[in-house]
Amino acid sequence: MAGAAETRMIWVRHGPTHAKAMIGWTDLPADLSDRAALVRLSALLPDAPVISSDLGRAVATADALQGARPRLPHDPRLREIHFGTWEARTHDEVAAVDPTPLRAFWEDAGPTPAPGGESWDDLSARINAATDALQGHGTVIIVAHFGAILAALQRALGVGVQQVFAHRIEPLSLTEITRGPKGWHVGRINHLP
Repeated sequence: MAGAAETRMIWVRHGPTHAKAMIGWTDLPADLSDRAALVRLSALLPDAPVISSDLGRAVATADALQGARPRLPHDPRLREIHFGTWEARTHDEVAAVDPTPLRAFWEDAGPTPAPGGESWDDLSARINAATDALQGHGTVIIVAHFGAILAALQRALGVGVQQVFAHRIEPLSLTEITRGPKGWHVGRINHLP
């Protein structure tokens, strides 16, 4: 398989925010105080270009991991799902007002948007466009968010939304997805160094 015909995506979830609320486009900083974890993670990463979402927690994590690796411009299409009016609110706070839209959002994940925000299908379309634009780059390190990584994983695995929701994606974990002439291959998922 020629390098240009295959794209290996090493997805890295940004450092923890410690938020207990729904944080999508809210620009919270990442806690990057665990320097040892960053060093271990960086040691696992190949010498490849680094790209990130344009949200601060992803940018700062990418900066911490970059080292001598080349950097691609931040891509807003790699952002987390937009929770709209639910941003920075807990599930309990939203459910206390009206649990029906929240239940529909999670149980009918896919077409159902958050009020003033996105649906899972919207997020997936964004992530698919971003990863399609990276096709042919060889290997690339993508620093992004929980939802973005799950959307990419869902496409690669060819599974439904509820099935992909069963996967954990921890902060500072890596997930490997390769797309080549013979289709998709998924390597490690949620690997913590």
